[in-house]
Amino acid sequence: MKKDKAVVIESPSTNEEEDYEQEDAAATNHSARRFSTRNASSKYDFVKVKVWLGDNADHYYVLSRFLLSRMLTVTKIPNHVAIKIALELKKLLVDNSLLDVSQSDLEANLFKLMERRGFGEEYINRYKMITRFHHMRVPLVILVCGTACVGKSTIATQLAQRLNLPNVLQTAMVYELLRTSTDAPLASSPVWARDFSSSDELITEFCRECRIVRKGLAGDLKKAMKDGKPIIIEGIHLDPSIYLMDEENKLPPASPANQAGPESLKVEEQNELQQKSNSNVRHNSQRDCNMNSEPGKTCELNNLTTALKSLDIVNEISENRGEKVKDSGADQNPSHKREKSGAQPIIVPIVLRMAEFDHKALLEEWVATRTCSEKYPTQDKDNMISNLKTIQDYLCSFTSQGLTVVNISATTFPQTLDWLHNHLLQCIEQGTSHVSRGNSVEIAKD
Repeated sequence: MKKDKAVVIESPSTNEEEDYEQEDAAATNHSARRFSTRNASSKYDFVKVKVWLGDNADHYYVLSRFLLSRMLTVTKIPNHVAIKIALELKKLLVDNSLLDVSQSDLEANLFKLMERRGFGEEYINRYKMITRFHHMRVPLVILVCGTACVGKSTIATQLAQRLNLPNVLQTAMVYELLRTSTDAPLASSPVWARDFSSSDELITEFCRECRIVRKGLAGDLKKAMKDGKPIIIEGIHLDPSIYLMDEENKLPPASPANQAGPESLKVEEQNELQQKSNSNVRHNSQRDCNMNSEPGKTCELNNLTTALKSLDIVNEISENRGEKVKDSGADQNPSHKREKSGAQPIIVPIVLRMAEFDHKALLEEWVATRTCSEKYPTQDKDNMISNLKTIQDYLCSFTSQGLTVVNISATTFPQTLDWLHNHLLQCIEQGTSHVSRGNSVEIAKD
């Protein structure tokens, strides 16, 4: 049963400050020995604190210092400081015999501790926004695109750690499974290791392979969309045009009438929307072809996007949730819809690129260190590097359509990572704001 008792944080005495520092030092040293913050144990971890949820306090969860520190890290508080704040909060609650607290009391005390450490309103607002994002279960898809040796895996891993995202998919694994399967739809050698008569032919084949890999990712994406879970996908075989088209086919987020999400549309409305979108894409492709000096090959490349209807994420979400909407019948409870993660997905494609001289040096080293069975003559190595550069130029060509292109350099890598962290937080905030406005419109209609 929840206790109606609250605690007010006061400025600690000198002895209390020393206790905090001793606990901090012990936790930090233990963490360093075990190489994991999860194993940085404290005597306070043996005492359970129940955090009660809801107005009637009929549900609770056990406070986890580790999970709390991870949430604080998402707000851009340094990891070692986040661990200290989480320990201070647990110490405060246990020392005051507050083993049952409400969520609001917990957050009030947490925010005071954050302010005392110098992390004020900006960080508190981020914490509230991230908490709201997880409660709404808004699907988040982060695409880390780029050719070989630009740091895709490193960036994806670092972002997953900073944003506390557990799911990271690599297209290379899907590509290898498809390439080595029976009746494989992919060639035995990578697209960048083959000879092509022109750059357009290379890009056409690259887009075809990207669509095949996209089909291989369909199951994971559907599950992420259904459960409202975030996911990071990184690899070479990520064509931004597929996902940019998905963005175009989504309902305009600024329109209040369209805030309910894909599942609120009837089947006839979805088909009409899809036909209009495809018509617009075909019209734009034809216009671009008429303006181009080589309409034959360029039109073939532009028209690839018009064939992506079967790969549309929004259609997959609608199909995946169709049975849920049908079964719900006349149930129009807005809270029920939010529990089913009816929000439109937040899709954030990012292309990584590197300075030409540095990238070429890394590519040459990468090609030279490939296994013996995959080594190629010198002239083929030059061809591989040229093909990879062509693919990189294609990926960066979507800048005019709003795609984020990030320059990677060893000297500015920490600053680049910080910028990406901020950029993703802004995207999450915009996505949750759209969902909140949509839910408000639904409640007003009811």
